[in-house]
Amino acid sequence: MRIAPSLLAGDLSCMSREAERCQGADFLHLDVMDGHFVPNLTFGAPVIANLANNTDVPLDIHLMVWRPEVLLDDYLAVRPARLAVHWEAVGHMDRVLGRIRDAGVEAGIAINPATAIEALTDSLQQTDFVLFMTVNPGFAGQAFIPHVLAKIQRFKTMLAQASLSVGIGVDGGVGPENIHKISASGADLVVAGSSVFKAAKPAEAILHLRRLAEGAQ
Repeated sequence: MRIAPSLLAGDLSCMSREAERCQGADFLHLDVMDGHFVPNLTFGAPVIANLANNTDVPLDIHLMVWRPEVLLDDYLAVRPARLAVHWEAVGHMDRVLGRIRDAGVEAGIAINPATAIEALTDSLQQTDFVLFMTVNPGFAGQAFIPHVLAKIQRFKTMLAQASLSVGIGVDGGVGPENIHKISASGADLVVAGSSVFKAAKPAEAILHLRRLAEGAQ
């Protein structure tokens, strides 16, 4: 199980220091919010570019914005390892996924808890990973929505029937109390915010989550 701490739950006045506290993380997750697609406003591309210059941990950018294609080049210029856009916010998904991949970045589709997996069917050939939201996006610290795990299991069946290999991430309300269920559902990455940054030692919290996930596997 790969762990991507969400910096939204950390101290945003010193993001580089917070990144340093995440030793052992596979990615640093950055939720970009525009105040329109979700009711919150977070990092712009210059802030993330500054962070990229001050950490060796690969960046995982999650664009929670309407019409991400308008902003896409600014965030691709930061050279993240991965970038996800929301199915609910994109007019021409194949075009956007192609632009992300052409930049040498893994392309992902994020879907909200109420979005059906069938909506993804015709875009999976160009998709490296799907990020399943297990909260309604917009704020850190929300409660986990458990019925999404059944959706992930159905998605795994869909992939097997189509002979496709697509990564599965889970974002929202992840912690020690549910990561074993998330792992058992078939996810290979979790975004963990409060459960990492509210811990006295985030690096130890990351290791603990990974061990719990591996135990479930």
